[in-house]
Amino acid sequence: MNQICANLPCQKVPSWALWQRKLFESIDSVTEPYLSHFTRKNGEFIWEDSWGGGSPDDFFEPFFNWPLVYSIGAGDHLLSLAERQYKAVLGQLGRLGSYHKDYGFQEDQMHQSEADVLFYNLCLTLPMNNDLEGLARRFAGFYLNEDVEAINYDPKHKIVLSGLNGSRGAIVSGGDISPKPYNPVDTTMEPYGLPFYDLPDIKSVKDLADPAKARLMGEEMNKRWQAGDAPANLAITSMMTNAFILTGEEKYRNWVVEYTDGWMVRASENGGLLPDQIGPSGKVGEYVGGKWYGGRYGWTFPHGFLTMHFATVDAGANAYLLTRDDSYLDLPRDQMDRILELGESKDPHNEEMSVRANWSHQLDSVPVGKNTFLVPYRYGDAGWFDWMPMGGLYPIYLWYLSMRDDDLERVERLRKAEAYDWCAVHSFRDKHDSGHEQPWFEFLNDRNPDYPELIQQSSYTQIARRMAQVMADQDVGTQHHVHHWQWGNPVTSEALIQLALGAPQPIYNGGLLHARLRYFDLGRRRSGLPIDVAALVEKLSADSTTVRLVNTSVTESRNVLIQAGTFGEHRFTEANFETRTSNWPGGLGGYAGTYSAERLVTKTNSVTMKDSQIEILIRPGMEIRLKLKTQRYVNDPSYKVPF
Repeated sequence: MNQICANLPCQKVPSWALWQRKLFESIDSVTEPYLSHFTRKNGEFIWEDSWGGGSPDDFFEPFFNWPLVYSIGAGDHLLSLAERQYKAVLGQLGRLGSYHKDYGFQEDQMHQSEADVLFYNLCLTLPMNNDLEGLARRFAGFYLNEDVEAINYDPKHKIVLSGLNGSRGAIVSGGDISPKPYNPVDTTMEPYGLPFYDLPDIKSVKDLADPAKARLMGEEMNKRWQAGDAPANLAITSMMTNAFILTGEEKYRNWVVEYTDGWMVRASENGGLLPDQIGPSGKVGEYVGGKWYGGRYGWTFPHGFLTMHFATVDAGANAYLLTRDDSYLDLPRDQMDRILELGESKDPHNEEMSVRANWSHQLDSVPVGKNTFLVPYRYGDAGWFDWMPMGGLYPIYLWYLSMRDDDLERVERLRKAEAYDWCAVHSFRDKHDSGHEQPWFEFLNDRNPDYPELIQQSSYTQIARRMAQVMADQDVGTQHHVHHWQWGNPVTSEALIQLALGAPQPIYNGGLLHARLRYFDLGRRRSGLPIDVAALVEKLSADSTTVRLVNTSVTESRNVLIQAGTFGEHRFTEANFETRTSNWPGGLGGYAGTYSAERLVTKTNSVTMKDSQIEILIRPGMEIRLKLKTQRYVNDPSYKVPF
């Protein structure tokens, strides 16, 4: 392995570096107060068993990003506490009857995948943990039909047998239990409207206030959605990919390829759009009258493209990682292009958006009467509806994965069509811990130089706000909203992932961390940046990665290992950097030379290599900017660590 010594004195410590270290410090300080407020000493949430565990994903979600920030450089306790909380939640949900064999059952993957992210991130940071590997094999085995109690997959038709699946197998029948009536009036589900628009005398969501009509809708939801596959199940590819990365066993890679191929054929036959209900026979729309829409978490209800597309990004990214075949990215690419083709310039203030809050900061900056580019998110019997911004996550994530010129051009067209400022950094924190993709993209393309400082200041502000809310909270011990814990999670990862790893925040619903770089602290023999070291990825291209490292300590040298890709899937072939040739710091003797150092003189060095890792020794107060020529997606992914 090559070693490079950073010997350029940092003559002006960049503020982004100081903010990054402050962000780590702040994150390190908030976990214990958070846990003291919301959990018992054994880690379980303060929640009475009699209140049930009917929304089990919400018990895991408050901790999803704790292992991530540890892996970038936050304190050791972030990882140990995340592991403790995962075990505590498994125990609590098992006792509440919501989990079986440490996994959900009768869960849709829209929600189960949100719970699974914490598990994946623990596997990333604890790859030698035998218990986690055992769970990874067990969970993946549910979808390989290795557990006779959990038959979930039909390899003949390449389908998961139901939109409700898990550790007790696919739920293809309601049995003797009568379906629950569906009445969302005056609840958070009311803005999403009707699941179906073809039922007699049910024309508006308000009609479901009638008990008879609510009962009819519930019966139809059960009948049409019980058996057969749904696109949200593509999130299971992350479960299989995680198992492959841990074990290297081909059966997991084969499953991802087979299942993703099946959906790619269906999407191609439907003009690029995933049909959202596949019956047990493999026929599209088998339980929705032959329609390509109307399935569980599909085009009509509740979110349409918003959640339909996360699964295509997950599956495309996972299959690309496992096969190195970038044609798998056509799955999200073709579907997104179809939606973009439908887009129009509209006044956003005249549109009723089901999830306007997702873009409230951007939309509030658009003057009333001024149009911006919107796309339809949902499709029903009357055609396309629910017009909202495309947002930056999906197109920027696709470009990030592919580094293709046409994917970059798509993002640029969207930027020009939208009426709000892509450089603006709005201070907010949603449950996905994302939403700042546009200003990050502008930074990478030399149009937003202040972004590193502004996003970290914003992150600090949100940490402070969350902790103030937690300390003022008086609802613990009551039957509060089950999202209450995640609303209070003070840990944030988006800025650190973007700046230090050169990557977008992972897809919240089951997404793995697909990052250009990963760091290991060789001094402490652990994941993440060493103490005092800050990192900023300044530029990305298809074949190079530019990163700047700063050692803010004035007394301690630090050894950092940089890895090409989260999973070592990339390879470095050359490192270009500046090295000092002038004398520094100068002697103490006499007045001459003591007021200022000799003028700094540097030369460009180049080191060739063929390795996925490179070691950097950073002297106290030194910095280095590395332009790393990178071959992407050339190695099988692995969680293996260098010590």
